[in-house]
Amino acid sequence: MIESVVFDMDGVLFDTERVCSDVWCQVGTELGLKDIEIAVTACVGLNSKDTRDFFLKLYGKDFDYENFRNRSSELFHTILVTEGLPVKPGVFELLNFLQENNYKIALASSTNKANVVKYLDRAGITHYFQAIVTGDMVVHGKPDPEIYLKACRELDSLPDNCIAIEDSPNGLKSAYQAGMKPIMVPDLIQPDEELKKLLYGKFESLLEVRNYFQNCKEKNSSLTFYKTE
Repeated sequence: MIESVVFDMDGVLFDTERVCSDVWCQVGTELGLKDIEIAVTACVGLNSKDTRDFFLKLYGKDFDYENFRNRSSELFHTILVTEGLPVKPGVFELLNFLQENNYKIALASSTNKANVVKYLDRAGITHYFQAIVTGDMVVHGKPDPEIYLKACRELDSLPDNCIAIEDSPNGLKSAYQAGMKPIMVPDLIQPDEELKKLLYGKFESLLEVRNYFQNCKEKNSSLTFYKTE
């Protein structure tokens, strides 16, 4: 029985993965970095420590990651201030539906807590979440299952009774290894054949997810997620 839904944030609730990707490519060009596109794809869903480790592995231990991070952060926040926080279609509709139908809701984001709270507050959706778990609250980031297991504990829900809504391979692997039912709403990355084996469902938007819940309610049927072929 599905009783809880745990959301990733970047790329699921907000279209911030795309902003980050554009910023990283811009800073990579400024610094003359080769293969920055590899980092953009590989680091989706990673926490700050694991992202730093990846950059040092890719560019060498002497790479000035702090300079890259600071410049990227400056550009990223400038864009959010000037253009606004890009909320994904269906966020409010799905959260409202889940709350009205007594699902427990949590967030499991690799982003640090200060920024997570700031973004949720700015979007006006903080009150929907009974638990918020962030990348700086766990030892091991995604794809390790720690962050999702912690979210399930804070909701007092068994992982098998929880849906995880994710966009990235790292996040989906994390939820799957936690024993949850991962569904994918793709953002920058489409699932390959190996990733499809982990999925219990795939939807093109949060509006589709909301409609699936609604249809099950109207038919008085349980939420039965499917294995993708």
